[in-house]
Order: sequence, then C-alpha cells, then structure tokens
Amino acid sequence: MGDLWFGLEDRVFVVTGGSRGIGLEIARELLRQKAKVVICARKQDGLESAKNELQGGDSLLALQAHVAKEEDVNRLFDAAVEKFGRIDALVNNVGMNLPTGALVETELGMWQKIIDSNLTGTYLCCRRAGKIMREQKTGRIVSVTSTAAHRASPGMNIYGIAKAGTEMMTKNLASELAPDNICVNAVAPTMVKTGFSEPFWSNSEIYDMVVKNIPLGRIAEPEDVVKVVLFLASDGASFITGQTIVVDGGSAVI
Repeated sequence: MGDLWFGLEDRVFVVTGGSRGIGLEIARELLRQKAKVVICARKQDGLESAKNELQGGDSLLALQAHVAKEEDVNRLFDAAVEKFGRIDALVNNVGMNLPTGALVETELGMWQKIIDSNLTGTYLCCRRAGKIMREQKTGRIVSVTSTAAHRASPGMNIYGIAKAGTEMMTKNLASELAPDNICVNAVAPTMVKTGFSEPFWSNSEIYDMVVKNIPLGRIAEPEDVVKVVLFLASDGASFITGQTIVVDGGSAVI
C-alpha cells in the first residue's frame, strides 16, 4: 500500500482470524506500517504458516486461540500486554460460516457454532480489549462484518444474523466507550476474493450474478477492505465512532 500513514507506527494491534484471508492481509500491511501485531487463529498449523510468511520478527506475536472461549481470549490479551505493554487497537476479523438451509430447519448446534464464532467471540474480545483501553484512556476497535448483515442471503442466514448483531454491538460499545477516547466502528464488505468465499467467486455463474449487481464491476480484493480497517484504526478517524462503513462497490445504490 505504500508510504507510512496516519500514525500506525509502534501501535499495538490484536487481529483475530489473522492467519489467512483478510486478517492475514491486515497483519501484513500493519507490519509494513511498522506497527506491533498480535494475530490469533484456532489452528496452530495455519498460524505457523502465517508467521513464516509474515516474517514480522519481534514485531509479531502469533498465538493459538478460539475467540469463543473466554479462557483463550484472556490468555491472548494477557500475552499481548506482557509482550508489548498495551493494546492500541483490536481488529475483530474472525468470520466463520457453514452451509445451512432454512432457519426453521437448522439444528441448534449449527446455530450455536456460527453465532459463537462470529458474535460471542467478538463480544469476548471487545469486552477484554475495552477494559484495557479504558485504563489507557484511548483505543480503537474495528470489526469486520458483512453486507449479509443488511439483507437476507440464502446460505448465509445465521452468519448474517451474527454480523448484524456485531454491528449493533458496535453502536452500543461506541456510546459506552466514547468518554474514554475509544472509537468503535465496523467495516461491512461484499464478497471478497479470499479462501473463505472461494466456493462462490470460483463459480462463474455465481460470480457473474454477483458482479451484475456491483456498479464497479468486480468483487472486492482483500486490499479494498484492509485500507478501510486501517483508516478506522488510525488518527485519521479520531472523530468517527459507532459507524459501519460499507465496502460494496456501490451495490447499495442500485
């Protein structure tokens, strides 16, 4: 992305779901911006691969953690503070979806798995980060949601519900944490060209159907989302809070 911008140098970031996709690209750009980065993921092998790829040295900490487990979240933030001394920004990037049918036919276990990963995990991370940032009297929280939170989407119904919940949590946290100079925002992309959405964009029929409704004529690249996340975590967005920035190539206008 180029030159240093908006004062991210030496800021300490926790990026959940940081071993692949958008999270990995966020971590990569933060390291380019000379930030300190803590990434987590559920699978150790994915973390090791990301760590080797990022080559962040002492500026990178990679930890295995399931964000829906309170003990894992506490261990993650304890380790981050122990290594870097503070938490300047949390990026909630974890996104997990499973094939589902109609809501009325979906088993409770499937509902709980998707809600736990996407919504409960985000809450646990926000709660822990918020307490740390309150003591610091400053901080940024940015959650990656989805345009699936704004419209009914077959096969993404529970995922969309979880992301919609994250956007409402963003508004509530923004109101609660503003007195301590903590800004809380969200970024809602349309389909992004990552492994997470590959079953959709790799299918030419589905891809063409999606792009037909995007005025800019393509799906998003990870960089399109990374830029907005970093902006919201930066000094450039110091008077923006409680907002969801939609990154959809203009889909909402047609």
